Amino acid sequence: MAAESTQDDAHGKTWQKAERKFSNKPASEFYDPCQDFADRSLKCLKRNNFDREMCGDYFQAYRDCKKNWLNQKKGVTKSG
Repeated sequence: MAAESTQDDAHGKTWQKAERKFSNKPASEFYDPCQDFADRSLKCLKRNNFDREMCGDYFQAYRDCKKNWLNQKKGVTKSG
């Protein structure tokens, strides 16, 4: 049980560090239409104690969105 508590504390500290890093990140010149999917994936992980199996649908939705967006960007770059 003590190991679980220590692991939970480590996850919490890691999450707080990442949260600080990204909340202080300067605004990007590019708009990422998939950011909502990324946020939902992270919230799912946090809600489910970082159990990736519980959030597979969120991850897949993010991957699909990112793939489509990058393909669109490639098409604009080629035709541009």
